[in-house]
Amino acid sequence: MFLGLILIFAEKDIPEFGKQSVVHENINKTYIEESYKKTHTKNVVTAVLADWRSIDTFGETMVIFVAGMAILLILGTKKIS
Repeated sequence: MFLGLILIFAEKDIPEFGKQSVVHENINKTYIEESYKKTHTKNVVTAVLADWRSIDTFGETMVIFVAGMAILLILGTKKIS
């Protein structure tokens, strides 16, 4: 019940459907206007993922790699009889 009250109270801060949030206005403009100047990459998505968020993207890639290796190790073990 308490969680429901918190969610109802927090719902007032959600922007209306289709309207852009004030928080994201400056960030989007910064990425679009300054991506080529700062990263010399023509593609905005590549500039954000490879340059500005490279450490985060590398961490996510490592998590997926380690999970894949763990699955291979678990499925690849042979039973000793």
